[in-house]
Amino acid sequence: MAGLGEFALIRQYFAAAACAAPTSGVARGIGDDCALLQLPPGEQLAVSTDSQVAGVHFPLQHDPFLLAQRVLAAAASDLAAMGAAPLGFTLALTLPAADPAWLDGFARGLDVMARACDLVLIGGDTTRGPLNINVTVFGRLPAGRALLRSGARPGDLLCIGGPTGEAAAALPLVLGERAAHGAADRQLLARYWTPAPQLALGQALRGLASAALDVSDGLLADCGHIAEESGVALVIDAARVPLTAALREAAGERALHLALSGGDDYVLAFTLPAAAQPALEASGGLPFHLIGRVEAGSGVRVLDADGCDITPAAGGYQHFGGADGQA
Repeated sequence: MAGLGEFALIRQYFAAAACAAPTSGVARGIGDDCALLQLPPGEQLAVSTDSQVAGVHFPLQHDPFLLAQRVLAAAASDLAAMGAAPLGFTLALTLPAADPAWLDGFARGLDVMARACDLVLIGGDTTRGPLNINVTVFGRLPAGRALLRSGARPGDLLCIGGPTGEAAAALPLVLGERAAHGAADRQLLARYWTPAPQLALGQALRGLASAALDVSDGLLADCGHIAEESGVALVIDAARVPLTAALREAAGERALHLALSGGDDYVLAFTLPAAAQPALEASGGLPFHLIGRVEAGSGVRVLDADGCDITPAAGGYQHFGGADGQA
């Protein structure tokens, strides 16, 4: 890259960052051809890769400090969904140019989120091209204790780790279609740009939840994955879906639709045997909302207070089939 070589760029903006400092579990980080991770006996490695493309996952006009936090949080949320404790991550960064101001903001934002998630930067790559950010995260968990999508059973409870819909409601603000005013808009923007992966909740669900995932493409769409993998039906009680005051203010009558179909929430959705509910409630005040149940059958349905089916036609975001709630 003109003016700043690849290795100088890595040294200046990433290798020297606090989030790249050695820690337990990382035998070797940045500096060699591979990072070396050290797992104790009886543990498994959880790995997930997330790729985000400018103009598809985030707007071309953005704050790099906030963008870095959003990208890393989205990847770390996959570790939470599996019940894994965070370990490290790699960053593959394709840039149209080595812009020092952009790199400085991005590196600072990455460091903030990495330390918040207890993740160590252990390697990566940089190249020239259209802006594309690829993050691979690594986590650790006891062998055989991972949360999967395939364990839900009829009679289980359906829960989520927090409200949904706020990130989708933030899109007009993110895209510059309207200006932000007041605390409600600031809350929506924070949900979009700085989501908080539910790592503690994911680890607490090990041994309790029967199935889990993180809500990234929309509550309905992602619950559909649990239903399909488990061979069951999920029923959502519309009245139980939490709707924040900020979402209601921004979306009005569309609030429930965004909560069901909007993407980028990064809260956990999980099924829980009824007998496990007291144990989760006693696990330290971790947030969760009971929103439905698991039944025999297939698919996902949304019922109103009278038991009528009000399932929206659009279930969430698909990269090759349309969008609802994405930049």
